[in-house]
Amino acid sequence: MTVVTCAVVRHAGEMSTPSPSASFSVHPVGGPGAEDVVVGLSGRDEGAVYTGTEDGAIVRISHDGRQVHRVAETGGRPLGLEIDGDGRLLVCDAHRGLLRVDPASGSVEPVLAEVDGTPMRFCNNAAIGRDGTVWFSDSSTRFGIERWKDDFVQATRTGRLLRLDLDGTVTLLLDGLAFANGVALAADESYVAVAETGARTVVRLWLSGERAGERDLLVDDLPGYPDNIARGSDGLIWVSIASPRDPFVERIQTGPAWLRRQVTRIPERLQPKPKHTTRVQAYDDAGRLVHDCDVDAPDYHMVTGVREHEGRVWMGSLHEPAVAVLTLDR
Repeated sequence: MTVVTCAVVRHAGEMSTPSPSASFSVHPVGGPGAEDVVVGLSGRDEGAVYTGTEDGAIVRISHDGRQVHRVAETGGRPLGLEIDGDGRLLVCDAHRGLLRVDPASGSVEPVLAEVDGTPMRFCNNAAIGRDGTVWFSDSSTRFGIERWKDDFVQATRTGRLLRLDLDGTVTLLLDGLAFANGVALAADESYVAVAETGARTVVRLWLSGERAGERDLLVDDLPGYPDNIARGSDGLIWVSIASPRDPFVERIQTGPAWLRRQVTRIPERLQPKPKHTTRVQAYDDAGRLVHDCDVDAPDYHMVTGVREHEGRVWMGSLHEPAVAVLTLDR
């Protein structure tokens, strides 16, 4: 039985209140690891959802979840997805870097595979500005996706946030991040936010105004480890919580380097494992929690992608062969 708890968080001394009604459904996509989701906004794609799977496929799901079509193959491992001004998909591929995919023809165009002459190891998520500028994350300079747990446990802090300008110039904006992950822009593009999975924070870099160039935290001390983030049609920054906080893992992360390395060398069955959860949250520009949605779903867990569109919250998962959707009461 699936139990949905979705609180609308009040402020100024008011108590949090549960949403009067919310429904949750799961839609298989025909491939493992539907890690991220993005929603089409115009034409035949309006309301349709795209995801990428472990076998390299880009999949289109109809707005009602009833029709599933493979529209392209990246030849790598697609993670974060965005839709550009031409209706093409910008794909963060963990193996191949940034790609542009035309869902109509299935064509795949390489955009960026290297930074300063060195191949990216773990291109993860992105956001696109109104003028086409791309902000994107590279989770680690030491480990690729197949060894994401190594980077997480060893706390390498080699994650980066970068910008790709229209002329092809790549600029490093932030480094030293604890597993850089989801990326989102403010509605007015005054800041860009990037999730630090290992630190349980969302870091904000101001892009304009009096604070331009400053770095602060949009959200601190999240209840679990954030993965992808995205700005919804409601203007809020939605954050996927892939797994609840694990005090044991965090003790290891602060231990000596030799201990952290040894933990990642023990057999997989003995290593710490993410706890099962299906949870997403939404924050406003002041970093205040607005929605906290926790779903006890026996057939879905580890939400790594989230996208709110007109009251429907679509989710992806690194481990599930399906996407899910939570319909909020509005």
